[in-house]
Amino acid sequence: MSIRRRLMTRTLRAGFMLLLGAGCLAGCSMQESVELHVLSYNIHHGEGLDGVIDLPRIAELIRESDADLVALQEVDRGVARSHGVDQPAELARLTGMHAVFDKNIDYQGGEYGNAVLSKFPIEDWENHWLPKSLPNEQRGMLEVHVRAGDTPIVFLATHFDYHPEEEERLMSVSAVRDLVDELGDLPVVLAGDLNATPTSKPLDELATFLRSADTLSDDARPSFPADMPDKRIDYVMFTDRGKIRCTGCEVLLEPIASDHRPVLATLHIKQPVRAE
Repeated sequence: MSIRRRLMTRTLRAGFMLLLGAGCLAGCSMQESVELHVLSYNIHHGEGLDGVIDLPRIAELIRESDADLVALQEVDRGVARSHGVDQPAELARLTGMHAVFDKNIDYQGGEYGNAVLSKFPIEDWENHWLPKSLPNEQRGMLEVHVRAGDTPIVFLATHFDYHPEEEERLMSVSAVRDLVDELGDLPVVLAGDLNATPTSKPLDELATFLRSADTLSDDARPSFPADMPDKRIDYVMFTDRGKIRCTGCEVLLEPIASDHRPVLATLHIKQPVRAE
């Protein structure tokens, strides 16, 4: 979708929300909420630590987590190493969810990037390439618009650079900030492999405009490597504007299916509820 068309779509959406807000002055309140389960999982192109590419076990974990929105990193589509499978389409089929994928690089005859699975219909989406300053693969961030109940949600799924130098990750944080600012008052949830620990500069910068779900939980366990995790680099974060609250965050005990463990957060999204 072109930038011009997306801006027009957002303008129309903003107008609709203003009308909705006006209607709420007469008979609505912001008291009830929808529970939202958000999963972030670097699936290592479906290859587990046992060397087996097994999408059904990835899909089983997603189904058992009861996730509503899933951010997947290191996803292949038509790549030789993963037998040419369209992994986003296959995971959508196995989970019964809607899927969005876009490449960040071409790889082995196919495409490699991030994907989102959603129980909600996807209203709009775009892939943003993140700033690049190092001789490494291009990184990206999917912007996906869904509606949880009556509330529009923007879901950002991303994978930051892994180099020890933090410059590129800090540039990525700036790109996320710019997009969040552009989105205005829309509730935003970000999930992904940020390749940064909780005490790092990129996380400190993100914390100035996003809240990390694991800061609200006693279960902020490491997520990498999957077999003997000693680093927390996978996160679910959200804008803290009174529209989203977190009631739990956990690292799921899956030591084999990928080289990362998945992170699952439980969020509550405030809804406009018509008064009786």
